[in-house]
Amino acid sequence: MAAPDFYFAINATFRFIEERWGEEALNRYWEAMGRGYFAPLSARFRTGGLAAVEAYWRDFFAEEPGGEVGVRREGGRVAIRVRRCPAIHHLRTHGREILPRYCQHCRVVSGVIAENAGLSFAMEGGDGACEQWWMEEGEGKR
Repeated sequence: MAAPDFYFAINATFRFIEERWGEEALNRYWEAMGRGYFAPLSARFRTGGLAAVEAYWRDFFAEEPGGEVGVRREGGRVAIRVRRCPAIHHLRTHGREILPRYCQHCRVVSGVIAENAGLSFAMEGGDGACEQWWMEEGEGKR
């Protein structure tokens, strides 16, 4: 079940950490989230491989209102094309000031999850639209 108002809380939390302790502290927070909170997801991806990655993200984005996201398997990688990010869309729709580095949490957290699953992760873009790639070792993003 989606709870889009949660995006208000994480945007505010990210802003508080960065304003209080700085950019590096926020990066460490995201890294710790990837290692700790998302450890079960890394284990699922390690065991289930790219099929598990694809299924997880397809299900995740299907539950998130306001997004336009495509998830597809391409050989040794899963490509995620975010045309409209549900989080950024929700924050903008409700007139919230979005932390300028908000999209970096996807890059950092997903990078840690992928590394702990024996995969690679890459991301291009941000500000509400991006492309992400979850890849088997040695596979390129394109």
